[in-house]
Amino acid sequence: MRAASPIIILSLLGIASFLYPFFLPALAGVGEQSGRSGVETQVVFTVLGVGCLVALLLVVQRSAVGARGASRLVALLGTLVAIDATLRLVPTMLGASPIFLLIILVGFTYGAQLGFLMGALTMLVSALITGGVGPWLPYQMLGAGWVGMTAAWLPRGAESGDRGEIVRLAIFGGVWGLLYGAILNLTEWPWAAPGLDTQAGLYWLPGMSIGEALASYGRFYLTTSLVYDAFRAAANVALVVALGRPLVRLLDRYRDRFTWYPWVAVDASELFDTVGDADRPMIGDRAHG
Repeated sequence: MRAASPIIILSLLGIASFLYPFFLPALAGVGEQSGRSGVETQVVFTVLGVGCLVALLLVVQRSAVGARGASRLVALLGTLVAIDATLRLVPTMLGASPIFLLIILVGFTYGAQLGFLMGALTMLVSALITGGVGPWLPYQMLGAGWVGMTAAWLPRGAESGDRGEIVRLAIFGGVWGLLYGAILNLTEWPWAAPGLDTQAGLYWLPGMSIGEALASYGRFYLTTSLVYDAFRAAANVALVVALGRPLVRLLDRYRDRFTWYPWVAVDASELFDTVGDADRPMIGDRAHG
């Protein structure tokens, strides 16, 4: 089983959880509560937490850097999560937040698995610090996890932290600044004011077709969240431009240190065609100097 498997499963379950209002003809209990049901939230949160733990253990188990390097990598991830979580205490304007910078850069430099864990665990720890634990938390964890995971899909440049990388990261941060808000709003849209505003067409109504639901949500997002999310997108771009280059190079240096081998294992059959050669080097000898 690959380390990415639990992340893929979590992502598929998360997508279904976000998008089900578009596919169900009616939602049981609409109007009875103002948010997601407690049972649903508990299930998603439990699955997400267990999945993150399993993914972390598999990353360590399958790590190619060895036990010592893997432990250092996990320690670095924990340190970065702690730093990023405390950044949520920094006063910001509207939707702007400094926490997405490290999530993006960790995913970009360390890959999709650690990027997902960085985003999900940052949201979890920051919620514990700020008292922001609620039915919205598992969905915030999924959204931030996807930010880190998809950052790994960006191509690397010829040189660490070169201009091309920073431009791509800045565009990526701006797009996700808007997309994160659009995704998270799906958790509130069906429950915001069900059936109370049929003329404006902003809210979900039972029996909507997919096309009607998409149009309604588009109006809802533009009316309620676009300006808020634009501040988040602008902050992401500004932080990447200002701090992206030195941070990418720093993270790359740590990654190179954790993946450096003092020796290289070589198959003896590839080096010698015959047995009994007099001057055979020692395979796997530790490098010196």
